[in-house]
Amino acid sequence: MEPLTEQLRRDRAHRASAVAATLSARDIDLVAVTWVDTSGIVRMKAVPVERFSHAAAWGIGASPVFDAFLVDDSILSDHVAGGPAGDLRLYPDVERVTPVAALPGWAWAPADRYAQSGAPHPRDPRLSLRRLVAELADDGYELCTAIEFEWTVARPDPLDPEAFHPATSAPAYGMARVSELAAYLRDVVSKLRDSGVAVEQIHPEYEVGQFELSVAAGDPVHTADNAVLVREVVRAVSGAHGLRATFSPMVVPGVVGNGGHVHLSLWREGVNRMCGGPGPFGIGAEGENFAAGILEHLPALLAVGCPAMASYLRLQPSHWAGVFRCWGLENREAAVRYITGSEGEREHAANIEVKTFDAAANPYLALAGLLAAGRAGLRAGATLPEPVDGDPARLDSATRSARRITRLPTTLADAVAAFAADDVLCAAFGDELADTIASVRRGEIALFADASPEEITDASRWRY
Repeated sequence: MEPLTEQLRRDRAHRASAVAATLSARDIDLVAVTWVDTSGIVRMKAVPVERFSHAAAWGIGASPVFDAFLVDDSILSDHVAGGPAGDLRLYPDVERVTPVAALPGWAWAPADRYAQSGAPHPRDPRLSLRRLVAELADDGYELCTAIEFEWTVARPDPLDPEAFHPATSAPAYGMARVSELAAYLRDVVSKLRDSGVAVEQIHPEYEVGQFELSVAAGDPVHTADNAVLVREVVRAVSGAHGLRATFSPMVVPGVVGNGGHVHLSLWREGVNRMCGGPGPFGIGAEGENFAAGILEHLPALLAVGCPAMASYLRLQPSHWAGVFRCWGLENREAAVRYITGSEGEREHAANIEVKTFDAAANPYLALAGLLAAGRAGLRAGATLPEPVDGDPARLDSATRSARRITRLPTTLADAVAAFAADDVLCAAFGDELADTIASVRRGEIALFADASPEEITDASRWRY
C-alpha cells in the first residue's frame, strides 16, 4: 500500500466532511473506529462526529502494543510490539462509514493503521488483505467471499455473570426455538439490514441456544469488514433483549462449537471459474487450482483460521467441522466442501466452503491466508486429489493412508509449527506480521499450558 501523501490527506478530509454532515443530520454523535487484533478481538477508539474529518486526514493515535495482546488482554512484553513506546495512527475507511442501527447515535468505520510517517503499518491485517486482493486483481482475478456466522445465546445469571445458561433448549433446527426468540431474531435481521448488511438467511443451529446467519457475498475486504459489523450488531441486539451472545469456538466442553465457515468463488472476466469446467463435478480448471492450493496449505492456515486454544476443542471428527484434509461434493465432513448450487444458477452459485475455520479468527488474516494459498495453487496449476464421499472418520486408517486423507492439526501448537514452516503464507503476510501471528499463538499456548478444557472454555467464552 502507498504511503499517505499531503494530497491524499486533503482528499480524505474533504470526503469525510461530507460524511460527517450526513451523520450529523441523522443524529449520529460518535464514530467507532475499529481494528481486529492478532488474537481476533475487536478493539476500538471513537471520535465525535465533528472530529471525524480530522481523524480521516490525520488518524487517531493508538499504541502498536495491541498487536501483542493475548485473548485475556495480557501482553507479550518480550515481543517487538509488546513495549510501551511508539505510536500508530488509525485511519477510518471513509467509504465504509455505517450508522449502526442497534447503537443509536453511533456510526462505525473499520480502520487501516499507518505509522506517524504515513507509511503503512506492516503488521496491519486489513492493509495486508487489501494488498493481496490488489495483487490477485493484477493477475486478472477477483475473489468473491462470504462468512457464515454461528453464535450461542445465553440468559445472564446475576449471581454468576460468567456462567452459561442457554437462552433456549428447544430442538436443533426447530421452529420452536424461533418461536421462543422470535422478537430477538427479527430484531437481529432488521438491525443488520438497517446497518447496510444484506442477510440471506437465519436459522437455529444444532447446539442448544445456537443460531446461524448468512449474509451476501462480496469482495474479501468487504466480507471481513462485515464480519466485524455483524458480530457487534448481534451483541448489541442481544444485550437489548436481556441476552448475551458468544461467538466462541467452544462454549462448554463436549458440545458442537461455533464455526465461521468461509465460502469462496474465483472469477475472471465476469465468469465464475468454480463451475463449467473439465474437473470433477464440473469444477473449472482455475477453480480447481485455487481450491487445491487451499487444501495443500490448510494445516498452516489453521493458525489464522482456528487461532485459539478453544478452537481445537471444536475440531472433532463427525461434528461437521472438517477435521480431515480432503474435499468432496457437498460433503460437510470434508475440510473443503464443493458446492455446485442448483441447476440453473450454478454459474453464479458454485463455490467452495472451508469448514474448519471459526469466529475466533481475525477475519482479515483468515481471508488473506486463504487468498494467498489459493493464489499459490493457481500459479502452480495444483490439482485436487480424489474426492471423498461420506465421513472420513468412518474409513479405516489404512484406507485413509492410501488415499492420503490426513487429520488436520489437533493442537494449536501443531498448527503454529505448520504455519512457521509454510513459506507461501509467511511470504504473503511478510516477516513482521508472520512473526507476530506465530508469537501471539505461542503466547496463548503458554497461557493455557496447564488448563483443562473447562478452564479454557471458561476463560474464552465471553471474549468472542
